[in-house]
Amino acid sequence: MKVHQILRAKPVGKVTTVMPGSSVADAARLLAERRFGALVVSDDGERALGILSERDIVRDLGRRGPECLTDRVEELMTRNIVVCAPEDDAQEILELMTNGRFRHMPVVRDGRMIGLISIGDVVAARLSELKMERDALEGMIAGN
Repeated sequence: MKVHQILRAKPVGKVTTVMPGSSVADAARLLAERRFGALVVSDDGERALGILSERDIVRDLGRRGPECLTDRVEELMTRNIVVCAPEDDAQEILELMTNGRFRHMPVVRDGRMIGLISIGDVVAARLSELKMERDALEGMIAGN
């Protein structure tokens, strides 16, 4: 399965982003309202500058307390993000996310962000693929 197949199963539309100068509190509100685990940080909605995750916020809350909520998103975001292309193999992406211990990855084509996948998206797609394979094998065994 390829990344573009996973994107097809997701709602169509632009990736929700947050500006680098936004406050961490505003980003946390957006995460809560949309029930997202992470936001892509972008100044134009097309180029990923970083990712701010729930984990980033909680880690800093635990370390510094609520004053971190007044910081700018760019101060807490993960800057060295890993991106993938629509043609990339989902199994390889799953391994990359698991080994790298991150849960969200922008999908980029020609330098522009066209989507965002989560490890949950990749796992769900893989489970669906395995179910189809199992059903096909059972059908062959049963002579259907």
